[in-house]
Amino acid sequence: MGDVLAGFHAVWEFGSDSVLIRYERGIRTPKLFQALGERRVPLAALESVSLAEGRRGTVVLRLQPRAGADPLLEAAAGQLPEGLDPYRLVMPAERETLAEYYAEELTDALTESGPADRHLIGVPEAPLRFKAYDGKASFDGTSVRFRWSWTGASSAKWKAGDQRFAVADLGGVEWRSPEAFEGYLRLLPNDPAGTADPVPPDQDAATVVFGLGYGPVHESLPFAAAVLAAVRTRGAVPAVTAAAPRRDPADIAERIRHLGELHQAGLVTDEEFSAKKAELLAEL
Repeated sequence: MGDVLAGFHAVWEFGSDSVLIRYERGIRTPKLFQALGERRVPLAALESVSLAEGRRGTVVLRLQPRAGADPLLEAAAGQLPEGLDPYRLVMPAERETLAEYYAEELTDALTESGPADRHLIGVPEAPLRFKAYDGKASFDGTSVRFRWSWTGASSAKWKAGDQRFAVADLGGVEWRSPEAFEGYLRLLPNDPAGTADPVPPDQDAATVVFGLGYGPVHESLPFAAAVLAAVRTRGAVPAVTAAAPRRDPADIAERIRHLGELHQAGLVTDEEFSAKKAELLAEL
């Protein structure tokens, strides 16, 4: 088609085999859209197109991706509110005739249906990072790292130490929106052991917990989607070997001090304290 259709928070550019969605930048544009920047959506990734009446004199053109085609929606697992749906183009009602034309053109161009056997829509590329309530999460394309915060992490996480998870060892992610009660990002193992009840998020070393101002949707959801996409395409991202950066001595000293407080409180044994202290000193 080669045409462009503008809405309140995005511009859609229609190609012969895809729709390029460019999200506007501005104070009224949701931060999630700004974080995504733009997304190219192949027509093969779409199940259907719809047009409906919106609120306050608007119409809404919406794309419905096929199940499994978009890692962002798969990670979100239905938790995104309507206002954060990246596939809605909201326009003034006077553009309804134009929107109806594009809805019909797109519908006629769709050839696929049913669940997709692989992800067809891209996500933000690594490296990615964000700050959760109890630690910092980073993803370099091949592994996820959790570095615990001494002000927020539980003693169980401090005992376990900072964590590194190779994509090859993961089976998926579980994202709970920070806008819900007790939001978190949990990394799921490739071979889950048994059917035991999951460990509470604040005690699980494979989970970072969200809090007020920590792990917001626009940071944690694209992160979760990128990890999920890497898990689904194991080995597609080339490994980058780099020397581990040395820690700030002041940071190491602060972490040892906090470890000592846990030891004095009886939350860490003598053996655990000695082993963890040696581990931290080795990072200098």
